[in-house]
Amino acid sequence: MKKRAALKLHLELALGGNIPSFFDFSSGKEPDVFFLDRIDCETGAYYVMDRGYVDYGRLHKIHRAGAYFVIRAKDNLAFRRVYSMPVKKETGVQCDQVIRLTGYCAAKEYPDKLRRIKYFDAETNQTYVFLTNNFVLDAEIITQLYKCRWQIELFFKWVKQHLSVKVFWGRSANAVKTQICIALCAYLLVAILKKKLGITRSSYEILQILSVSLFDKTPVFTLISEAIAQPVEDNRLKMATLWDY
Repeated sequence: MKKRAALKLHLELALGGNIPSFFDFSSGKEPDVFFLDRIDCETGAYYVMDRGYVDYGRLHKIHRAGAYFVIRAKDNLAFRRVYSMPVKKETGVQCDQVIRLTGYCAAKEYPDKLRRIKYFDAETNQTYVFLTNNFVLDAEIITQLYKCRWQIELFFKWVKQHLSVKVFWGRSANAVKTQICIALCAYLLVAILKKKLGITRSSYEILQILSVSLFDKTPVFTLISEAIAQPVEDNRLKMATLWDY
């Protein structure tokens, strides 16, 4: 009887250019928060995470490293308000508080103060509660930082759609890891090419052009600048007839 196992890809995305700065694999059963043990926190950096990464001991490690975090709070957050700061509710920020955790384990793991920001998003009609160790930035900027977290969802969606990760060539752990690494390398090469040559085309268009020009000796910049991107169906047709000449 054959069994299948799950594999997780954990990825740290640099939002300055939507470039993966670090990634690692784990088994499907391992909690996502364990990924925080494998990253080296950079002083002054901001780490934006969903509430699946709420672990006060690990968050305090980020704090001690001189870095900042912005994370969604869990619904069962137990805290004591130290004081509140004035807010402009028309911006969506409902409250901006300095708090201390009151749960026995939570307070022991994170003994310092935290900042709690409650935000109402009119677009989604949802209320969000964020925790951060940054007490300098405006509350509205903190909420905008968290919105940037959506870029990692878009990144994974883009990779799945355009780098052929929907179907795996093999089912072994090594085969799956290899295919994912190839996809990430392809993305990085296109991103570097686009940056270095100052190309204005989208990454998707560049991939289209390169996929049907593998044996073209034209310089890359000229090729990408002058080529006319074709619909996906036309590209597939060209790939299918590549060896007929």
